[in-house]
Amino acid sequence: MSTQTMVPLNPKAAKFVSTPKQLFRNGQFVDAVSGKRFETVNPANGQVITTISEGDKDDIDLAVLAARKAFEEGPWSTMKPAERARLLLKFADLVEENIEELSHIDTLEFGQPLHITRAFANSVPELFRYYAGWATKVTGETIPVSVPGNIFNYTRREPLGVCGQISPWNAPVSVSAMKLAAPLSVGNTIVLKPAEQTPLML
Repeated sequence: MSTQTMVPLNPKAAKFVSTPKQLFRNGQFVDAVSGKRFETVNPANGQVITTISEGDKDDIDLAVLAARKAFEEGPWSTMKPAERARLLLKFADLVEENIEELSHIDTLEFGQPLHITRAFANSVPELFRYYAGWATKVTGETIPVSVPGNIFNYTRREPLGVCGQISPWNAPVSVSAMKLAAPLSVGNTIVLKPAEQTPLML
């Protein structure tokens, strides 16, 4: 039976998990309305990693209200497509700069070997860069009309509003990125609920 050397936890990842985690709402980290918390556990050894604020209906309602306000009042939905693209590209760069921290946290709570979570994390910057490109390329159409008269017919594509997303426990970094990149690129706002088993990445 072969043995593998345990890789020390990345220092930034270790610092991140050293403190209890809150919900992120309206640009701020906040406790759950109820004050409840739950433990997130390392599946490899059953040890508690840290505690997480336990959101419920009241927290979801507040998150949706904040996302709706951000959508209706801006700046995200009213931002020029090129500006959204630049921010998504900047986000991609930040993820790329922190691949090791993200990979280690993913392994800690998800249980996959580091070389797999690193591959998942490395897919995220390119995903955001791809959809950043779409921000300036989603257009409407002019449509030929066959009825009498001088009629002009066209379509205009607009963001829908607040998108509710639920992320599964497996591969939380990359799967959450898949749920975020496309809707954000075209001006939607998002409320994202992670799986209770893997809440740290969000």
